[in-house]
Amino acid sequence: MSDEALARIAAALERLSPPPLDAPDFSSAAYVWHVSPDRLTPVETVNRVDLDLLVGIDRSRDTLLQNSRQFAAGLPANNALLWGARGMGKSSLVKAVHAAVQVEHPRLKIVEVQREDLPSISRLLGHLRAADARFILFCDDLSFSHDDEHYKSLKAVLDGGIEGRPENVVFYATSNRRHLMPRDMIENERSSAISPSEATEEKVSLSDRFGLWLGFHPCSQDEYLAMIEGYVEALGLAVDAATLRAEAIEWQATRGARSGRVAWQYVTDLAGRRGVSLAGVSG
Repeated sequence: MSDEALARIAAALERLSPPPLDAPDFSSAAYVWHVSPDRLTPVETVNRVDLDLLVGIDRSRDTLLQNSRQFAAGLPANNALLWGARGMGKSSLVKAVHAAVQVEHPRLKIVEVQREDLPSISRLLGHLRAADARFILFCDDLSFSHDDEHYKSLKAVLDGGIEGRPENVVFYATSNRRHLMPRDMIENERSSAISPSEATEEKVSLSDRFGLWLGFHPCSQDEYLAMIEGYVEALGLAVDAATLRAEAIEWQATRGARSGRVAWQYVTDLAGRRGVSLAGVSG
């Protein structure tokens, strides 16, 4: 066999079995998990807002903050599922809580995992298990379709299998769906199955494995305006109350919705018109 052929075979084998991940030094506060090859990429500047700017979600904020403080201190803590209305600050809350607790506990890190990379989660846990740090694994916009098998990989985090979930890892996920799969798929499987009670139990019960369920619901007009006022104050924008209220209400009317995301989009437009930079405050 020629040297060229041997080189091609060696390259193919390396792609199938990439070299092991070098042990990260975990000097950063935030990371993103990538595969092919496996690697933890540090994130120097996390896109997040200050915890005080998240208005209208006080109960969820306080619950997740307390759970995260317990975990960072080495005390028992639950995995958390933040579910509900779009644009109401679910992912913003996870990142803001991490930032607030990390000030008190510098060893607390956050690692973002993409839903499509869940099959690699056991390899990631192997790297985190032995590290001298504590980790919030964060998966944004988590959901599963009818034929999606990725949910089985998630059990390695929630249940931990024979090894158990690493003591230094907790899992936070956001989703628009409380049961992580569309309601019509749940009903279709129940109606067509020989044993309806068992047909979807494995998928539906996945959400039951989260110790905390934090619901996010559409905000009222008062809450929407309070969000905008908080952003305006943080940015130091000079605008009279009547103008601000009128423009904010018109903005949400053109969008057909009220949410934290819509509030931030209005403030972004307002800051641009006023020539004010958004440095230091992210949406």
